[in-house]
Amino acid sequence: MRRLLFVKTSSLGDVVHNCPAVSDAARAWPEAAIDWVVEEAFADVAAMHARVRRVIPVAVRRWRGALWSARTWQEIGAFRRALRGERYDRVIDTQGLLKSALLARAARGERHGMDAASAREPLAARFYDVRHPVTKGQHAVERNRQLVAAALGVPPVAACDYGLRAEGAQPLEMPAPYAVLLTITSRADKLWPEEKWVELGRRLATDGVRVVLPWGSDEEKARAERIASGVRDAVVPRRMRVAELARLLRAAKGVAGVDTGLTHLAAALDVPAVGIYTSTQARLTGLHAGARVRNLEGADAAAVHAALADATAERAPLAGLA
Repeated sequence: MRRLLFVKTSSLGDVVHNCPAVSDAARAWPEAAIDWVVEEAFADVAAMHARVRRVIPVAVRRWRGALWSARTWQEIGAFRRALRGERYDRVIDTQGLLKSALLARAARGERHGMDAASAREPLAARFYDVRHPVTKGQHAVERNRQLVAAALGVPPVAACDYGLRAEGAQPLEMPAPYAVLLTITSRADKLWPEEKWVELGRRLATDGVRVVLPWGSDEEKARAERIASGVRDAVVPRRMRVAELARLLRAAKGVAGVDTGLTHLAAALDVPAVGIYTSTQARLTGLHAGARVRNLEGADAAAVHAALADATAERAPLAGLA
């Protein structure tokens, strides 16, 4: 049995964008055991992929802030043992950063990555055994897939399959159809004005669709509560893990969100979704999942509402949005 290791550690959106490359690898090597090194905060996504055998969590972000702690070094030792416990036929770093290249270097096996002209951090290419040119200016999903096809020596495939499963009980009881509004992002320049979220929520409420506003930090919770206060019957749930949020998204009639990892996760789960882009380019990092997604730049609430109606047209429609 052949063994394959992916290194794609963060962020949430990048981890989601790596899933089609994992699916491609599983199609090319159907008998292969596939493992994945990923930041602990995003391990739920890797675990949701149907063909991932083992998730190897890493905590670089947390370890950096506690290098003096004995527990940190114990965890680093345990990670290295887990990483080096097997020899891989291919180790593929789709991240293209120095930190991910060093993680790939610590694994046993032939290490593949982007060449210096293609990687996000050119120095990373020094640590690979085999370097591949990957075309810039294309969507992140397709860059990952191009690298994997080159590393495995197979032609690229056309179909984009995220391979994700969101199984288990729903984390929130919602008696009526609901839409999830993803107002959360780590970058202020990606935010959409709160008054536009309120207008969108009111339009959905008029359609008979309740609005759910997840959050991940105190600041995001406060924003969600401000928006919810202006929308009839809007719900601000408890804080949820990524796996719980995936189940919440999967059962939604539709999702609208800024350029954040959870919006990409919704699209990957085949949920009708609208991506709202205020500062980033949809061409490079937009929702990339077929007919049920829409990407909008510089949009107002009416345009997002109309796009959500259009995206849901190929699924059981939202009340009032058909």
